Amino acid sequence: NWSVSGDPTEGALLTLAAKANYWREVLERGEPRVGEFPFDSVRKRMTVITEHNQKLYAYTKGAPDIVLGLCSEIMSGGKVSPLTEEMRQELLRVNEAMAAKALRVIALAYKPVNKREQANQEEYVEKDLVFLGLVGMIDPPRPAAVKAIRVCREAGIRPVMITGDHQVTAEAIARDMGFPLEGKGILTGTELDQMTDEELVAQVEDISVYARVSPNHKLRIVKAWKKRGHVVAMTGDGVNDAPAVKEADIGIAMGKTGTDVTKEASSMILADDDFATIVAAVEEGRGIYDNIRKFIRYLLSCNIGEVLTMFLAALVGVPLPLLPIQILWVNLVTDGLPAMALGVDHSDPDIMKRKPRHPKESVFSGGLAGKILGRGIQIGLGTLLVFMLAYYLSDGNLVLSRTMAFTTLVFSQLFHVFECRSERHSPWELGFFGNRYLVIAVSLSVIMQLAVIYLPALQPIFKTAALNGLHWLIILAVSGGRTMLTGLYYLLFATAKKAGKPAYQ
Repeated sequence: NWSVSGDPTEGALLTLAAKANYWREVLERGEPRVGEFPFDSVRKRMTVITEHNQKLYAYTKGAPDIVLGLCSEIMSGGKVSPLTEEMRQELLRVNEAMAAKALRVIALAYKPVNKREQANQEEYVEKDLVFLGLVGMIDPPRPAAVKAIRVCREAGIRPVMITGDHQVTAEAIARDMGFPLEGKGILTGTELDQMTDEELVAQVEDISVYARVSPNHKLRIVKAWKKRGHVVAMTGDGVNDAPAVKEADIGIAMGKTGTDVTKEASSMILADDDFATIVAAVEEGRGIYDNIRKFIRYLLSCNIGEVLTMFLAALVGVPLPLLPIQILWVNLVTDGLPAMALGVDHSDPDIMKRKPRHPKESVFSGGLAGKILGRGIQIGLGTLLVFMLAYYLSDGNLVLSRTMAFTTLVFSQLFHVFECRSERHSPWELGFFGNRYLVIAVSLSVIMQLAVIYLPALQPIFKTAALNGLHWLIILAVSGGRTMLTGLYYLLFATAKKAGKPAYQ
């Protein structure tokens, strides 16, 4: 099995030659390379000079329109003849037809170098070439990349394709990958040169594909997007891509084909050179940020509930509902385990259908502060209500009242942790068993809470008393009432949705 190592275009040309039984290693032994004019994005061509039987030959490959402009003759049927204007136009039409099939087209030419002393002069060597032919190669879009483009658009991320390929080739590839090309959807480097920076800024949001561009064009494009107030990510691999990669808010260098200069200029290196990996990283990042918000929401609302319970009890002049050891138990066991499990929770199923958040957005944005405060007040009032109800119904049995308040606080937090799994979906939509770590954490918390209530050895330590069925009914109604009501609403809504009727009818 053969595999290409290095530049895929060079690998495709070597493969083509090998199929015709021309092997690079064999050719270089009989016709060694003695000079080279390397490729760059401005020249759009490269030339090597070899020596055979004490004679020098130049071989050039590059963009068809560029190479054809350097040719004065053509080889056909083994004979060299003048290259007429009609032939030139016909070759350009063939190039357009190949490019329309999403082929990357390269022109090949050669020339005997008669003046050895001028072999190092680019202007002499790359002039009056003999045209040999056109080579078409295809680099079909990976299915994962096509899907990634679609996911990007759904996520509010605008992908833009910037390539040095011919405009027709770029347009064909862009259509295959799902880029919108309505209106002025594609712009060439030549057209870009004729635009001022102000004109580019005004039109940049309408352009999805740039063809035949140079590294300087890439830098202008990045600056134009930033002037429109967007957060810009830019990928690059060559040395000349480094300025654009550095200018972008998020510079991404290719791990396999990227140069050291570009990697140094970047803020992230893409190890597998796959665009789909960038989209996966965006999804992972959104999930991590969501989990941070879940963690904050859960801990702060629970702590507000605990503080309010003690504060309001002091205000109304009733005995303290909780003892220090009970508060410590809640903070160490009931708060800690579920909160850590939230940190590894799964992302929402529609996380990549949201618009990007502003980079300066507060972590409490989107109504999170109100949710924290509201749920904290509810937990605090519910705990105090159960304490006062138990205290007066039990004729001042302080141990029983504190046990019920203690348990209400714990179970309010355990019910609430499932609500914290998403800010947009109820736990009934997501399911209660989607996060096995959370299920384990909640189960352990329940078992340990039951242990401090019912085990005789622990009751004196935590100052608790055994609870009966009526006590549990009150505790679960107060602590889990909200969750049960949302479950009932979801059940009615889901049933109505299946029947095609509004849920409120």
